[in-house]
Amino acid sequence: MELPPNPGLVDVQRDALYAYDSEAHKAVVNSRPWTNDYKYFKTVRISSVAMIKMVMHARSGGNLEVMGMMQGYIEGSTMVITDAYRLPVEGTETRVNAQDEANEYMVEYLRLCREENRLENVIGWYHSHPGYGCWLSGIDVGTQSLQQQFNEPFVAVVIDPDRTVSQNKVEIGAFRTIPEGIKPPAATNTTTGDGQSVPLNKVEDFGAHSHRYYALDVEHFKSTLDSKLLETLWNKYWVQTLAQNPLLTNRDYTSSQMVDLGSRISKASKSLEMLSATGQRGPKSDAVDQNIEKLLSEVKQIAAKERSGLMATDVKGKVFGCGCRGQAEGVQPEKP
Repeated sequence: MELPPNPGLVDVQRDALYAYDSEAHKAVVNSRPWTNDYKYFKTVRISSVAMIKMVMHARSGGNLEVMGMMQGYIEGSTMVITDAYRLPVEGTETRVNAQDEANEYMVEYLRLCREENRLENVIGWYHSHPGYGCWLSGIDVGTQSLQQQFNEPFVAVVIDPDRTVSQNKVEIGAFRTIPEGIKPPAATNTTTGDGQSVPLNKVEDFGAHSHRYYALDVEHFKSTLDSKLLETLWNKYWVQTLAQNPLLTNRDYTSSQMVDLGSRISKASKSLEMLSATGQRGPKSDAVDQNIEKLLSEVKQIAAKERSGLMATDVKGKVFGCGCRGQAEGVQPEKP
């Protein structure tokens, strides 16, 4: 895990959130309050350990999507995630689907949990979107909609491991689909929850299904045991955390950002040339101007991250005398 534990994520209730009440959970499930309000669930609270397990799993997949399940319970309009586990599924760069092997694994895993007196039910699934933000594709919407029909309550969580490392904070989103027959206002933007643009090759899929689900607020909590586990991990990996080079860690993601940005700049340039040739002004011209301003902002953001990475490398080099700047630029340090 690249990120050090953040002590500010300690919940005031701490261990109380791990006190699972099966009868209370059954009462909520039987009453099914979400049938009267499709936006009944407003928040998802995820334990720090579950969060780390999901992020590490997402990072291990590289450019491929990975998938897992989440256990927890319902507390009012909040879905509390106490634990998560990965599934043995095969993913591609665009989708991940659970097969029979994954279903058998889930059944066996829950059986073993019951034997250890861990009674929390599966209330959601998570998967990764490496490099293209947290949202639901058409396949994701279909999967989540099916789960909400037969396994309510259920929530979908999406993690972007590349943006997590790039921003030095967990890039995560939680979503539930909107039942058929309800028509909320259509979404018109092409940005994810963090304000970053969806890559050009994903925009069509993003825009085609963004009106079929809504986002929930994501909060974190940490128990006493979580704190000890995170402290142990930090004590073990702090040297690697300090030694890592963000310019090298994020190299592939930054390269993909630049390629996508170049494609969108080329597209915006053609639109601008067409407007200039026709002398057309109005809403379409204003939209092109806004798009260009947004592209300039993204260019500055990427440049700022690169400068920050170079400055961090220089500081490490001066403090530890490791010649990190040269390594970041592809130059090997001279041997004494």
